[in-house]
Amino acid sequence: MSGAHARGRTRTKVSMPWVGGAAKPPPDHGVGVSTAKSPGNAAAGGAGGAGGAGGAAEPSGNKSAGAAKVDLANEITASLVVFLVALPLCIGVAVASGVPAELGIISGVIGGLVVGAVRGSTLQVSGPAAGLAALVAETVLEHGVAMLGVIVLFSGILQIVLGVVRLGRMFQAISLAVVQGMLAGIGLPLMFSQAYPMADAKAPGTPIENMAGIPGLFADILTNPQAMIATLLGAATIVLSFLWKKVPGPARKVPAALVAVGIGIAVAALPGVDVKTLQVGNLLASVQVPGAEQFAGLVDAAVIGSILTFTVIASAESLFTAAAVDRMHSGPRTRYNTELIAQGAGNTVAGILGALPITAVVARSSANVQAGAKTRISRTLHGLWLLAFALLLPQVLALIPISVLAGVLVHSGWKLFAPDEFPKMWRQDRGEFVVMTTTTLVIVATALLEGVLIGLAAGIVLAALRMSQTVIRHHVEDDTAKVVMAGNATFLRLPQVIEALEGAAASGKPRIRLDLTGVTHLDHACRNQVEEFTAQQRGLGLRVELLMPGPGRTEVPAPVPPEPSVTAETAPLPGPGAQWFYLDTHPLPDDYGDYDDYARRSPLVR
Repeated sequence: MSGAHARGRTRTKVSMPWVGGAAKPPPDHGVGVSTAKSPGNAAAGGAGGAGGAGGAAEPSGNKSAGAAKVDLANEITASLVVFLVALPLCIGVAVASGVPAELGIISGVIGGLVVGAVRGSTLQVSGPAAGLAALVAETVLEHGVAMLGVIVLFSGILQIVLGVVRLGRMFQAISLAVVQGMLAGIGLPLMFSQAYPMADAKAPGTPIENMAGIPGLFADILTNPQAMIATLLGAATIVLSFLWKKVPGPARKVPAALVAVGIGIAVAALPGVDVKTLQVGNLLASVQVPGAEQFAGLVDAAVIGSILTFTVIASAESLFTAAAVDRMHSGPRTRYNTELIAQGAGNTVAGILGALPITAVVARSSANVQAGAKTRISRTLHGLWLLAFALLLPQVLALIPISVLAGVLVHSGWKLFAPDEFPKMWRQDRGEFVVMTTTTLVIVATALLEGVLIGLAAGIVLAALRMSQTVIRHHVEDDTAKVVMAGNATFLRLPQVIEALEGAAASGKPRIRLDLTGVTHLDHACRNQVEEFTAQQRGLGLRVELLMPGPGRTEVPAPVPPEPSVTAETAPLPGPGAQWFYLDTHPLPDDYGDYDDYARRSPLVR
């Protein structure tokens, strides 16, 4: 018998250089491959070597060297920027909600000291939000300010329950286009709404009304010298905010907002200047702890409905904002369930004190990120500054011009709007551009929650359309009309499916072949349409071959005769060119040499 004899196993010797002098692992770790490292890269390769060696311990010196150091000065300056952004927002949201301005500051303090101290999100800042202002105003009008505390209290308790049962993660399933559209939808109205306080005027109301009133605002500014001074202060704040980072030397480490506030205080103190400044009353006197009468209102179905509404909207706004803020920085990601519990704890305390509901706020969070914050210290300290200035130094706050703070918010609004993102999205993906633009426009026209929900719906529709990509070919071959389908056949593609089937029926051929074996997903609507068409055409006397995908194949191929069994008597003899291979599973002896030595030996051919 001729043939080639080859052994099925060769012996290869592998040297294992262990990095950093770590001990060789025990035999049960198996064989690994390590890459040689130069002495200069030994420290960098320590992690890889440890991983290959089964986890060698890292020296304590490396741990301390790799640990991130907290820049306390940077956190403090960032907290002051957030404080300057949060202060007018707290007051403005409270006034828009129909409650005393001091309640807005109390909610801002809770958002910093309570929510900010919890390890849910690192850079997200919480406080009273403009997105809830209309709902709060309606609730106060219907149930009174005293009842607001009970509603916020039980909303906070429900948020804690939702976080404990781990429902916070579901808010991560949000399209990037929706997040960018949400940010733009918040930033654009913020700019127009703050244009009025920047001129010491009162905003008309809704974003659409604010935009429509801009020409009249400019006319008033030109005829009022004091409004002109206030506007110039706000405009100078905006210019400083954009250009301050280009200032050479250590001066640029001072926040631009702080410099603008200093300039504004100096200008407001000049003789003949009469611009509006902040006015804050007694915080302690504004606290309204709910009593037995308010808790008795829980039997009212309308109050229960308000609690559920507050819970859903506040949770959605906070966690959607978390998704947006996470995209602004490269630091630790938000722990969604923990953050939801933190928001619930904040609202529970706010409810006990009779304050406004708390959510995460994009404007403050964006200012926190842009100011260079890296830890939770900045967002916690901003609450401390709010409390300290409102309680101990209200006379200092009374020196700050409102137009300067409005200019800070206009700059934050521009950063959120980010107009360059729209052409960028258009170039990358026009479908996502439609989702992004739709989200922005709906938020501007209605409110934050409605805009996000409609944006999510638009994103889902876009994803469904793209996942329903179906290739349908219809052609005639001899006496057969053939329809071949591939891809995902869903109800969204049902018109094309029906058109192809009707075309096959109208061809007049006696046979129809429907090949759906290339379809990866066939939903109920398309399957039902194909099966009904098949039954109908067979009822007309046509021969229809239907090949369905996967286990749903309806046409069974003709039975194939079994192959004759091969026995020793019937087995064919090998031809002259046949080769025989023998696999020896025994290991080679130690003295047999390496693979190259084995390859040089003459083959064992007989």
